[in-house]
Amino acid sequence: MADLTSNFIGIKSPNPFWLASAPPTDKEYNVRRAFDAGWGGVVWKTLGEAGPPVVNVNGPRYGAIWGADRRLLGLNNIELITDRPLEVNLREMKAVKRDYPDRALIASIMVPCEEAAWKAILPLVEETGADGIELNCGCPHGMSERGMGAAVGQNPDLIEMITRWCKQTTRMPVIVKLTPNITDVRLPAAAAKRGGADAVSLINTVNSITSVDLDLYAPEPTIDGKGSHGGLCGPAVKPMALNMVAEIARNAETADLPISGIGGVTTWKDAAEFMALGAGNVQVCTAAMTYGFKVVQEMISGLSQYLDDKGMALDDLVGRAVPNVSDWQHLNLNYVTKAVIDQEACISCGRCYAACEDTSHQAIDMSEDRVFSVKDDECVACNLCVNVCPVENCITMKRVEPGEIDLRTGKVVPAAPADWTSHPNNPMAVRAAE
Repeated sequence: MADLTSNFIGIKSPNPFWLASAPPTDKEYNVRRAFDAGWGGVVWKTLGEAGPPVVNVNGPRYGAIWGADRRLLGLNNIELITDRPLEVNLREMKAVKRDYPDRALIASIMVPCEEAAWKAILPLVEETGADGIELNCGCPHGMSERGMGAAVGQNPDLIEMITRWCKQTTRMPVIVKLTPNITDVRLPAAAAKRGGADAVSLINTVNSITSVDLDLYAPEPTIDGKGSHGGLCGPAVKPMALNMVAEIARNAETADLPISGIGGVTTWKDAAEFMALGAGNVQVCTAAMTYGFKVVQEMISGLSQYLDDKGMALDDLVGRAVPNVSDWQHLNLNYVTKAVIDQEACISCGRCYAACEDTSHQAIDMSEDRVFSVKDDECVACNLCVNVCPVENCITMKRVEPGEIDLRTGKVVPAAPADWTSHPNNPMAVRAAE
């Protein structure tokens, strides 16, 4: 099997799969079970400053969204940082690191925006033997109302300031965890880099209300008749996470900033996609909470097999897709495709016909005996039929090369202008001219 040994910003672990800072990493018992199951590292649930304890709600803490088969697509949590005493967490972290020296142990930290508060907690964390720290600049609920979490992550100046305080104070590598609840994630990433961050991790959870109780007329989860926005995680946020990782990886100012990818990683394929878009490793939460810690074993075997099949090393995968992430105006307008239906695989459900006839380009024909075929002269290759078809690979897109006949027009497929960026029909060129 391919060697999955990871060296992320100098932090070594037997594989690139870490548990994210969350309930699964809240105590020694959980973390030991995780390491025994095969996880390469953990980010301990966020620590706060010593003093009055954090008090969590005692009612439901999670809302959820499900697919039609009740597969969990997302969790919306209103849980705060650890509510266990700081000294207990530190003692347990030290014991775990002593017994699992080959695993990565990262301390997530969130304290007020005061230099003294950061400089007080960092030496205490160092004494545990932790391999690094993650600055929680992303929590969107509870702590943000107190001027921490996302309240910091939405302010690049604060990110830069706190990162610099930590880099000046600790020997440990510093990872800055970014919030997705912002217009342009490149700005806080650049701020973290200016502050001296060794890496960024993203995404934290997305502000959300997943459902409303229509008897109580309150958001769920409901606490004594009221609810609050929470943080959404799980497969539902993966597309947003992939995009934000890619934006940082392809931005000239942050392209060399290491990334720990977070957001809906459930399978080895999810992890490989994050890494192809620039993540050096991945962090997981919802998948472990849904399926248990042993889910990592499938991730390990699957990624190993994929790398073997490709003849690649782990480092070869990181960033491999970044050069192919393009702005729209640079896409190849000479690339033309048409839909093709495999009649042997077709189950005659009619989804493609209904979707195309009602909401697209009326490019699918239905015969009296419910045989569906594509009208090439109307097909604009939107791909909707492929996405609504319940049979995998029943409908595919066939490329039409420039010079072939486009049956929609009856003419030879023309080549787009060589310099499309300056073509008068390009909206970006029109905007620039204006």
